[in-house]
Amino acid sequence: MSEQQKSVVEVTAQDLHGPGVVFCPNPKMTLWSNHPKVYVDLSHTGEGKCPYCGTVYRLKAGEKISAGH
Repeated sequence: MSEQQKSVVEVTAQDLHGPGVVFCPNPKMTLWSNHPKVYVDLSHTGEGKCPYCGTVYRLKAGEKISAGH
């Protein structure tokens, strides 16, 4: 298997679902290549990686994760 370049998706605080979480595949990914939906936690370091496809989700510079709703 060849090593593919992993994509990096920068997200804003508005893109988060709950306290510091995004889901993958994200809405911009093509449907034919989807894997099961997983939640990627960004709350600890501002970055997380999908265990299925390797996409890295990173909180944009200056964005803050809110502690509550």
